[in-house]
Amino acid sequence: MSAPEVISSSSDDGRGWRGAAALFGIALTTSIFQPAVLMATPFLLLIGVKGGLNRSWTWVAAGLAFLVLISGSRDGMWFVERSWAMLLGGWFVALTQAKPAWSFANRALSSVFAATGSAGVLMLWRPGAWQAVDFAVSDRVQAGITNFVDAASVLRDGESLSPALITGLYEMAETQVQVFPALTGIASMAALGVAWWVFSRVSSGDTAALGPMGGFRFNDHAVWLFIGGLVLLITRWSEPLHRVGSNAVVFMGALYALRGAAVVVFMSGGLSWFGYAMTALGLLLMPPVVFGAALVIGIGDTWLDVRARARELTA
Repeated sequence: MSAPEVISSSSDDGRGWRGAAALFGIALTTSIFQPAVLMATPFLLLIGVKGGLNRSWTWVAAGLAFLVLISGSRDGMWFVERSWAMLLGGWFVALTQAKPAWSFANRALSSVFAATGSAGVLMLWRPGAWQAVDFAVSDRVQAGITNFVDAASVLRDGESLSPALITGLYEMAETQVQVFPALTGIASMAALGVAWWVFSRVSSGDTAALGPMGGFRFNDHAVWLFIGGLVLLITRWSEPLHRVGSNAVVFMGALYALRGAAVVVFMSGGLSWFGYAMTALGLLLMPPVVFGAALVIGIGDTWLDVRARARELTA
Protein backbone atom coordinates (compact mmCIF):
# COMPACT_ATOMS: atom_id res chain seq x y z
CA MET A 1 0.00 0.00 0.00
CA SER A 2 1.31 3.37 -0.93
CA ALA A 3 1.65 5.68 2.04
CA PRO A 4 0.55 9.25 2.57
CA GLU A 5 2.69 12.30 2.44
CA VAL A 6 3.16 13.62 5.93
CA ILE A 7 1.94 17.05 6.91
CA SER A 8 4.49 19.72 6.30
CA SER A 9 4.88 23.26 5.13
CA SER A 10 8.52 22.74 4.40
CA SER A 11 10.12 24.53 1.54
CA ASP A 12 13.52 25.71 0.54
CA ASP A 13 13.10 28.98 2.44
CA GLY A 14 13.50 27.25 5.79
CA ARG A 15 9.89 26.99 6.90
CA GLY A 16 10.01 23.21 7.34
CA TRP A 17 9.89 23.64 11.09
CA ARG A 18 6.12 24.24 10.80
CA GLY A 19 5.57 20.70 9.56
CA ALA A 20 7.91 19.30 12.21
CA ALA A 21 6.11 21.31 14.90
CA ALA A 22 2.73 20.01 13.72
CA LEU A 23 4.02 16.44 13.80
CA PHE A 24 5.45 17.00 17.27
CA GLY A 25 2.05 18.21 18.43
CA ILE A 26 0.35 15.12 16.99
CA ALA A 27 2.84 12.81 18.71
CA LEU A 28 2.47 14.68 21.98
CA THR A 29 -1.33 14.55 22.02
CA THR A 30 -1.90 11.01 20.74
CA SER A 31 0.89 8.92 22.25
CA ILE A 32 0.40 6.91 25.42
CA PHE A 33 4.09 6.02 25.22
CA GLN A 34 6.65 8.75 25.90
CA PRO A 35 6.76 10.81 22.65
CA ALA A 36 10.38 11.76 23.29
CA VAL A 37 11.37 8.08 23.26
CA LEU A 38 9.57 7.51 19.95
CA MET A 39 11.53 10.41 18.45
CA ALA A 40 14.92 9.87 20.10
CA THR A 41 15.32 6.17 19.21
CA PRO A 42 14.94 6.51 15.40
CA PHE A 43 17.14 9.61 15.49
CA LEU A 44 19.98 7.76 17.24
CA LEU A 45 19.64 4.77 14.90
CA LEU A 46 19.81 7.10 11.90
CA ILE A 47 22.96 8.70 13.29
CA GLY A 48 24.49 5.29 13.98
CA VAL A 49 23.80 3.88 10.51
CA LYS A 50 23.87 6.89 8.21
CA GLY A 51 26.42 8.97 10.11
CA GLY A 52 26.21 12.75 10.06
CA LEU A 53 28.21 13.58 13.20
CA ASN A 54 30.10 16.23 11.27
CA ARG A 55 28.33 19.14 12.93
CA SER A 56 28.41 20.27 16.55
CA TRP A 57 24.62 20.48 16.71
CA THR A 58 24.40 16.82 15.72
CA TRP A 59 26.48 15.84 18.75
CA VAL A 60 24.27 17.95 21.00
CA ALA A 61 21.08 16.44 19.58
CA ALA A 62 22.49 12.90 19.84
CA GLY A 63 23.50 13.51 23.46
CA LEU A 64 20.02 14.77 24.36
CA ALA A 65 18.41 11.80 22.60
CA PHE A 66 20.63 9.38 24.51
CA LEU A 67 19.68 11.02 27.83
CA VAL A 68 16.01 10.59 26.93
CA LEU A 69 16.52 6.86 26.33
CA ILE A 70 18.31 6.12 29.60
CA SER A 71 16.15 8.34 31.82
CA GLY A 72 13.04 7.32 33.71
CA SER A 73 12.06 4.63 36.18
CA ARG A 74 12.73 1.16 34.75
CA ASP A 75 9.25 -0.28 35.19
CA GLY A 76 7.35 -2.45 32.71
CA MET A 77 6.31 0.47 30.50
CA TRP A 78 9.91 1.72 30.33
CA PHE A 79 10.90 -1.50 28.55
CA VAL A 80 7.72 -1.75 26.48
CA GLU A 81 7.97 1.71 24.94
CA ARG A 82 11.69 1.38 24.22
CA SER A 83 11.17 -2.04 22.66
CA TRP A 84 8.50 -0.62 20.38
CA ALA A 85 10.68 2.39 19.54
CA MET A 86 13.57 0.08 18.64
CA LEU A 87 11.37 -2.00 16.32
CA LEU A 88 9.92 1.14 14.75
CA GLY A 89 13.26 2.89 14.35
CA GLY A 90 15.02 -0.26 13.16
CA TRP A 91 12.52 -0.82 10.37
CA PHE A 92 12.63 2.83 9.39
CA VAL A 93 16.42 2.85 9.12
CA ALA A 94 16.39 -0.46 7.24
CA LEU A 95 13.88 0.87 4.72
CA THR A 96 15.78 4.13 4.43
CA GLN A 97 18.90 2.16 3.50
CA ALA A 98 17.15 -0.38 1.27
CA LYS A 99 14.69 1.96 -0.43
CA PRO A 100 16.32 5.41 -0.59
CA ALA A 101 14.08 6.40 -3.53
CA TRP A 102 10.93 5.94 -1.45
CA SER A 103 9.36 9.07 0.00
CA PHE A 104 9.58 9.58 3.74
CA ALA A 105 5.88 8.81 4.07
CA ASN A 106 6.21 5.44 2.34
CA ARG A 107 9.01 4.47 4.69
CA ALA A 108 7.21 5.73 7.80
CA LEU A 109 3.92 3.95 7.20
CA SER A 110 5.67 0.77 6.09
CA SER A 111 7.77 0.92 9.26
CA VAL A 112 4.66 1.15 11.46
CA PHE A 113 3.11 -1.87 9.76
CA ALA A 114 6.37 -3.85 9.86
CA ALA A 115 6.98 -3.01 13.53
CA THR A 116 3.42 -4.05 14.37
CA GLY A 117 3.89 -7.37 12.59
CA SER A 118 7.24 -7.93 14.31
CA ALA A 119 5.75 -7.16 17.72
CA GLY A 120 2.91 -9.59 17.01
CA VAL A 121 5.33 -12.39 16.13
CA LEU A 122 7.40 -11.73 19.26
CA MET A 123 4.28 -11.84 21.42
CA LEU A 124 3.31 -15.21 19.97
CA TRP A 125 6.51 -16.60 21.49
CA ARG A 126 5.67 -15.17 24.92
CA PRO A 127 2.25 -16.30 26.15
CA GLY A 128 0.60 -13.57 28.17
CA ALA A 129 2.81 -10.84 26.72
CA TRP A 130 -0.12 -8.93 25.20
CA GLN A 131 -2.07 -9.06 28.45
CA ALA A 132 0.97 -7.71 30.29
CA VAL A 133 1.35 -4.83 27.83
CA ASP A 134 -2.37 -4.08 28.00
CA PHE A 135 -2.24 -4.00 31.79
CA ALA A 136 0.83 -1.74 31.82
CA VAL A 137 -0.82 0.71 29.42
CA SER A 138 -4.03 0.71 31.45
CA ASP A 139 -2.08 1.30 34.65
CA ARG A 140 -0.24 4.28 33.13
CA VAL A 141 -3.41 5.89 31.79
CA GLN A 142 -5.32 5.38 35.03
CA ALA A 143 -2.40 6.78 37.03
CA GLY A 144 -2.33 9.83 34.77
CA ILE A 145 -6.02 10.52 35.43
CA THR A 146 -5.56 10.02 39.17
CA ASN A 147 -2.62 12.44 39.24
CA PHE A 148 -4.65 15.00 37.28
CA VAL A 149 -7.60 14.73 39.68
CA ASP A 150 -5.29 15.08 42.70
CA ALA A 151 -3.50 18.08 41.18
CA ALA A 152 -6.82 19.76 40.36
CA SER A 153 -7.91 19.26 43.96
CA VAL A 154 -4.74 20.93 45.25
CA LEU A 155 -5.17 23.89 42.89
CA ARG A 156 -8.77 24.26 44.07
CA ASP A 157 -7.68 24.44 47.74
CA GLY A 158 -8.77 20.89 48.53
CA GLU A 159 -12.09 21.07 46.68
CA SER A 160 -12.54 17.98 44.48
CA LEU A 161 -13.79 17.98 40.94
CA SER A 162 -17.42 17.10 40.38
CA PRO A 163 -18.20 13.35 40.43
CA ALA A 164 -19.63 13.58 36.90
CA LEU A 165 -16.40 15.07 35.58
CA ILE A 166 -14.25 12.48 37.35
CA THR A 167 -16.43 9.69 35.95
CA GLY A 168 -16.10 11.19 32.48
CA LEU A 169 -12.31 11.34 32.79
CA TYR A 170 -12.07 7.69 33.77
CA GLU A 171 -14.40 6.68 30.95
CA MET A 172 -12.17 8.60 28.54
CA ALA A 173 -9.19 6.74 29.99
CA GLU A 174 -10.88 3.40 29.28
CA THR A 175 -11.44 4.46 25.67
CA GLN A 176 -7.79 5.45 25.34
CA VAL A 177 -6.71 2.03 26.56
CA GLN A 178 -9.02 0.26 24.09
CA VAL A 179 -7.61 2.14 21.08
CA PHE A 180 -4.02 2.63 22.24
CA PRO A 181 -2.64 0.53 19.33
CA ALA A 182 -4.22 2.96 16.85
CA LEU A 183 -3.06 5.98 18.85
CA THR A 184 0.42 4.49 19.01
CA GLY A 185 0.43 4.03 15.23
CA ILE A 186 -0.57 7.65 14.65
CA ALA A 187 1.97 8.93 17.18
CA SER A 188 4.69 6.70 15.73
CA MET A 189 4.28 8.10 12.22
CA ALA A 190 4.39 11.63 13.61
CA ALA A 191 7.45 10.84 15.76
CA LEU A 192 9.29 9.39 12.77
CA GLY A 193 8.56 12.61 10.91
CA VAL A 194 10.11 14.68 13.68
CA ALA A 195 13.13 12.37 13.95
CA TRP A 196 13.71 12.42 10.18
CA TRP A 197 13.37 16.21 9.98
CA VAL A 198 15.75 16.78 12.92
CA PHE A 199 18.27 14.30 11.50
CA SER A 200 18.15 15.94 8.08
CA ARG A 201 18.38 19.41 9.61
CA VAL A 202 21.33 18.84 11.95
CA SER A 203 23.32 16.48 9.72
CA SER A 204 23.02 18.19 6.35
CA GLY A 205 21.04 21.39 6.86
CA ASP A 206 18.11 20.07 4.82
CA THR A 207 14.85 21.76 5.87
CA ALA A 208 12.66 20.17 3.20
CA ALA A 209 12.83 16.54 4.32
CA LEU A 210 9.04 16.18 4.64
CA GLY A 211 6.43 16.28 1.92
CA PRO A 212 3.78 19.00 1.48
CA MET A 213 0.46 18.89 3.31
CA GLY A 214 -1.45 19.28 0.05
CA GLY A 215 0.09 16.06 -1.28
CA PHE A 216 -1.12 13.83 1.56
CA ARG A 217 -2.74 10.74 0.03
CA PHE A 218 -2.51 6.97 0.13
CA ASN A 219 -3.65 3.94 -1.84
CA ASP A 220 -7.38 4.10 -2.57
CA HIS A 221 -7.78 0.41 -1.70
CA ALA A 222 -7.03 1.30 1.92
CA VAL A 223 -10.69 2.31 2.23
CA TRP A 224 -11.45 -1.40 2.68
CA LEU A 225 -9.44 -1.39 5.89
CA PHE A 226 -11.72 1.35 7.17
CA ILE A 227 -14.84 -0.46 5.94
CA GLY A 228 -13.64 -3.76 7.41
CA GLY A 229 -13.04 -2.05 10.73
CA LEU A 230 -16.57 -0.62 10.65
CA VAL A 231 -17.99 -4.09 10.00
CA LEU A 232 -16.12 -5.58 12.95
CA LEU A 233 -17.12 -2.62 15.10
CA ILE A 234 -20.82 -2.89 14.30
CA THR A 235 -21.28 -6.67 14.22
CA ARG A 236 -19.57 -7.33 17.58
CA TRP A 237 -18.78 -10.95 16.72
CA SER A 238 -16.37 -11.11 19.64
CA GLU A 239 -14.62 -8.73 21.98
CA PRO A 240 -11.16 -9.17 20.40
CA LEU A 241 -12.56 -8.60 16.88
CA HIS A 242 -14.55 -5.61 18.12
CA ARG A 243 -11.34 -4.13 19.48
CA VAL A 244 -9.50 -4.80 16.21
CA GLY A 245 -12.31 -3.02 14.38
CA SER A 246 -12.27 -0.01 16.68
CA ASN A 247 -8.52 0.40 16.26
CA ALA A 248 -8.77 0.06 12.47
CA VAL A 249 -11.48 2.72 12.37
CA VAL A 250 -9.54 5.12 14.59
CA PHE A 251 -6.26 4.72 12.69
CA MET A 252 -7.73 4.83 9.19
CA GLY A 253 -10.23 7.50 10.24
CA ALA A 254 -7.35 9.75 11.30
CA LEU A 255 -5.60 9.18 7.97
CA TYR A 256 -8.76 9.92 5.99
CA ALA A 257 -9.47 13.05 8.04
CA LEU A 258 -5.94 14.24 7.28
CA ARG A 259 -6.49 13.38 3.61
CA GLY A 260 -9.63 15.50 3.67
CA ALA A 261 -7.69 18.37 5.23
CA ALA A 262 -5.05 17.97 2.52
CA VAL A 263 -7.73 18.32 -0.17
CA VAL A 264 -8.96 21.55 1.44
CA VAL A 265 -5.40 22.90 1.69
CA PHE A 266 -4.67 21.97 -1.94
CA MET A 267 -7.86 23.54 -3.26
CA SER A 268 -7.39 26.73 -1.21
CA GLY A 269 -3.74 27.08 -2.21
CA GLY A 270 -2.51 26.72 1.37
CA LEU A 271 -3.50 28.03 4.78
CA SER A 272 -2.54 31.42 6.16
CA TRP A 273 -1.83 31.97 9.85
CA PHE A 274 -5.47 33.07 10.15
CA GLY A 275 -6.53 29.81 8.54
CA TYR A 276 -4.46 27.79 11.00
CA ALA A 277 -5.95 29.78 13.89
CA MET A 278 -9.52 29.22 12.71
CA THR A 279 -8.88 25.52 12.19
CA ALA A 280 -7.48 25.22 15.71
CA LEU A 281 -10.50 27.11 17.07
CA GLY A 282 -12.87 24.81 15.20
CA LEU A 283 -11.11 21.72 16.58
CA LEU A 284 -11.35 23.19 20.07
CA LEU A 285 -15.02 24.19 19.92
CA MET A 286 -16.53 21.65 17.51
CA PRO A 287 -14.10 18.75 17.10
CA PRO A 288 -16.72 16.19 15.95
CA VAL A 289 -18.00 18.53 13.22
CA VAL A 290 -14.55 19.48 11.91
CA PHE A 291 -13.22 15.92 12.10
CA GLY A 292 -16.38 14.48 10.54
CA ALA A 293 -16.30 16.93 7.64
CA ALA A 294 -12.63 16.19 6.95
CA LEU A 295 -13.31 12.45 7.15
CA VAL A 296 -16.13 12.65 4.60
CA ILE A 297 -14.00 14.72 2.23
CA GLY A 298 -11.09 12.30 2.63
CA ILE A 299 -13.18 9.21 1.93
CA GLY A 300 -14.93 10.95 -0.97
CA ASP A 301 -11.55 11.79 -2.46
CA THR A 302 -10.94 8.04 -2.75
CA TRP A 303 -13.43 7.88 -5.61
CA LEU A 304 -13.47 11.48 -6.85
CA ASP A 305 -9.72 12.22 -6.78
CA VAL A 306 -10.47 15.92 -6.47
CA ARG A 307 -6.87 17.09 -6.79
CA ALA A 308 -6.23 15.19 -10.02
CA ARG A 309 -9.41 16.63 -11.53
CA ALA A 310 -8.37 20.13 -10.44
CA ARG A 311 -4.97 19.68 -12.11
CA GLU A 312 -6.64 18.54 -15.31
CA LEU A 313 -8.88 21.62 -15.34
CA THR A 314 -5.95 23.98 -14.83
CA ALA A 315 -3.63 22.22 -17.28
